[in-house]
Amino acid sequence: MAEGGEGTYTHPAPPRRPTIPALRRLTLGSLLPTLLLTAVAGGAGVARAAETAAVHSPRATVSVISDTDRVVPGVPFHIGLRLQIAPGWHTYWHNPGDAGAAPSLQLALPSGASAGPIAWPAPRATREGPLVAYGYTGTLLLARTVMPGKAATAVAAAPGQTVAAAGFPIVVHAQWLVCKEICVPEHGTFRLDLRMGPPGGTATPSAQAPLFAAAAGTVPRPSPWPATVAPDGRLWLHGPGFDAKAVVRARFIPDQAGAIDNDAAQTLSRARNGIVLQLKPASAGAPAGTMTAALQGIVELVDRSGARTALAVDATPGPVPEITSTVAPARAGPGLLRLLGLGFLGGIILNLMPCVFPVLAMKAMAIARAAERGRMRGLALSYTLGVLAAFAALGGALLAARAAGASAGWGFQFASPTAVAAMALVLFAVGLNMSGVFEVGGGIDGIGQGLAARGGHAGSFFTGLLAVVVATPCTAPFMAVAIGGALAAPPAGALAVFLAMGAGLAAPMALLAVAPGLGRLFPRPGHWMLVLRQALAFPMYAACAWLAWVVSTEAGPSGVLAVGAGLVLLGFAGWVLGLAQRGTRRPGRHLGYGLAMAGGIGAAAVLTWLAGMPAATAGPASSAAERVASAPVPGAAAYSPARLAALRAAGRGVFVDMTAAWCITCQVNERVALAPANVRAAFAAHRVAYLVGDWTRQDATITAYLRAHGRDGVPLYVFYPPGARRGIVLPQLLTPGLVLRTLDAPAAG
Repeated sequence: MAEGGEGTYTHPAPPRRPTIPALRRLTLGSLLPTLLLTAVAGGAGVARAAETAAVHSPRATVSVISDTDRVVPGVPFHIGLRLQIAPGWHTYWHNPGDAGAAPSLQLALPSGASAGPIAWPAPRATREGPLVAYGYTGTLLLARTVMPGKAATAVAAAPGQTVAAAGFPIVVHAQWLVCKEICVPEHGTFRLDLRMGPPGGTATPSAQAPLFAAAAGTVPRPSPWPATVAPDGRLWLHGPGFDAKAVVRARFIPDQAGAIDNDAAQTLSRARNGIVLQLKPASAGAPAGTMTAALQGIVELVDRSGARTALAVDATPGPVPEITSTVAPARAGPGLLRLLGLGFLGGIILNLMPCVFPVLAMKAMAIARAAERGRMRGLALSYTLGVLAAFAALGGALLAARAAGASAGWGFQFASPTAVAAMALVLFAVGLNMSGVFEVGGGIDGIGQGLAARGGHAGSFFTGLLAVVVATPCTAPFMAVAIGGALAAPPAGALAVFLAMGAGLAAPMALLAVAPGLGRLFPRPGHWMLVLRQALAFPMYAACAWLAWVVSTEAGPSGVLAVGAGLVLLGFAGWVLGLAQRGTRRPGRHLGYGLAMAGGIGAAAVLTWLAGMPAATAGPASSAAERVASAPVPGAAAYSPARLAALRAAGRGVFVDMTAAWCITCQVNERVALAPANVRAAFAAHRVAYLVGDWTRQDATITAYLRAHGRDGVPLYVFYPPGARRGIVLPQLLTPGLVLRTLDAPAAG
């Protein structure tokens, strides 16, 4: 037994059920090395804030986390077992299927506290030889709700413990089984010490709270439609509003082992107001008509875009209507080649989106400098490589964030005020350079050239990187389907789709690399290039002003103050550097002094910004009420699934606007297509409710709505006509006429 801190990690316990055949063939000699490695991995130790130290093995990294770092009597909170499973390995659901063992976690809580059951995310069915198992890969969070009790009091730290203050200690004993070709049972003991707050106080969210919000979105929701199971095994999911034609695949996963034959095909058919899945009794020799008991489990529905919906059903015995049609087995969602094509088209159209205007300024200068130097092909190729590298990095970061359990989507970095502020500083430095305050390599295409004189290639590469970062608030047509499909594809295919989008964005410049003779169409070099460079600095400053406004919506006035202080110091550093570069006496020494001083001031700017942003990010973010108050249509309300369902049940038409403060396309659509008087009058005449979903900080509820519609970014506009079964998804670029025709559609027919 190995000890680690406050917790211990003991030898693995045997699984409670037989596992896959590979495990049955194991001997003590073959298991001993892996068991020793698991034991040496160590115990959980004392909590770091709202997370314990992790138990490590070659197969998984496991810790216990909490969504709060301060417990308030009578206020429930959540803790969870977080498993980060190595590639190729998996663990199991509470019904592991034909083989396996489910994870378990037993809690030791202070007196008067209680805990609810595990909130199990929807599993995936996988085939393990002749068996079918239900489980998970990647990152998994098994959450439980803890109720501290209204009379809960702090527990003092025991002598010799490292906990400095009184708190709310939780001890978790967990077991889990990880399998690949072999299965290895592991377990550990974790201790989490949380602070106690006063009665009536406020529980403060921890840094791990977003992981719980993301995990909650993967837990099956109760089915809004009833389910019936016939004696012959036909499961009928039906009811008003069920769009059976949209379902291309479905599978039933039972709550209890032995309820059905997991390996049998589940034929999908359509019947009155719903779908029918043909299930098979668990026993191969069971006669027809033996399924007479209620059946609980999950029905997983897959639509044409590949979006999955998991519904918890409780099927009652009863008759099932005649089948009207059988759904042919089909692969849901677009294939990889189609996703690559859609991504490329979306990248091309991204050049025309409103938020890319600052990028156009950088492109114009890059093209002009390339034409001046007569090296169009090389510099255009450098720019293209920069764009592709940026898309690959963004795609990899997005996939990593999703694998870690975060509800990240396209433009996810704009949900962080720190990232937005950093972007503002970079664009401000670019603007100062284009205005001639200081020189780095002679222009925008020379940014980054100071490290090595490479004739502008490093600068063109940097321009491509920056162009992608600035363009990410926009989601162009075709990109939504491409991104949604990419995130559902294997990592290699997903990165290929992101690279296709980058190729589309870089296509205009890449064309110059293929046909450098097009450079002869540009005017001859002259003084106009200096004037153009200085004029194009102003889109950079405008982008900085917009980013400062985004920071204000996410972090409040303190965030704007931190950004403003950083910009002032950065501007002063650029001015000092420019003076040194223009010195006439002993230019080498002047430049050296200037570089040293400018570097010091620039470092002070960054330190000032870094010092101010933590306090800013802890400040109040703009609330949904503020976003609703600025909505273009009077009487708007904040989106919630319950409000949408209530309005539709009341027979109202509903227009859902999923937006974000940093989405320029969203702001343009609001002012151009939704704010005109005739459009607002049409909303009032048709009594259409206007619901606003604010995704500025990437709210998990809105993320779930986006994914349900095959989207991974904003804007998203959906109109639900009165009494209609499903909504109408509008294009991402709106016009007043398009909105009016959409609102008139119910009256017209």
